[in-house]
Amino acid sequence: MIRVLLADDEAMIRAGVRAIVRTDPRIEVVAEAADGREAVDLVLTHRPDVALLDIRMPRMDGLAATAEIRRVAPATAVVILTTFGEDAYISRALGDGASGFLLKAGDPRELITGVHAVADGGAYLSPQVARQVIAQFGGGRAAREAEAAARLEGLTQREREVLALVGAGLSNADIAARLFLVEGTVKSYVSAILGRLGMRNRVQAAVLAYEAGMVDTSDT
Repeated sequence: MIRVLLADDEAMIRAGVRAIVRTDPRIEVVAEAADGREAVDLVLTHRPDVALLDIRMPRMDGLAATAEIRRVAPATAVVILTTFGEDAYISRALGDGASGFLLKAGDPRELITGVHAVADGGAYLSPQVARQVIAQFGGGRAAREAEAAARLEGLTQREREVLALVGAGLSNADIAARLFLVEGTVKSYVSAILGRLGMRNRVQAAVLAYEAGMVDTSDT
């Protein structure tokens, strides 16, 4: 069972998200918060597997709450719920340790998929959100792809295969099954990739994979 906390200052949004995740019998909503400070407190009380956070909340916004949750409860993965036009906030959240980004107006199935992905130790970027983030980096598409490709030159072929699947949001277990590897081996590959690329988390690696054109969108 995946234990989830919801945090949004709008009761109707919380009700909608709650209704979606409850369609999956493997997901349990254990707590709900109306602001970021309350979300952090409830994470400490309930220790959920995943925290779904809105960006704009009173007392403490979703970005500050993300950083605090990752500091005090690192076992809880954070997924940011966002809307179009908030791409600058998404960029900031990358450095705060968020494991996923989902659009409130997106396909409800993405919410279920994203919760499972981050609960399994993976990362999940809604394809539309990934494009928003990548668009911020400046320069034309060809230039961005060339720069991303240059950063990947030091990776082995197997590391590239793993990175592409990280970009698609697959967990270590899913990647192991896809590539016929032991899960511990995949974990070692992911750690090596992050180290070689100088990245803090899987979401940053996923964005680079998108930017380099490595991600098969049928996998996302």
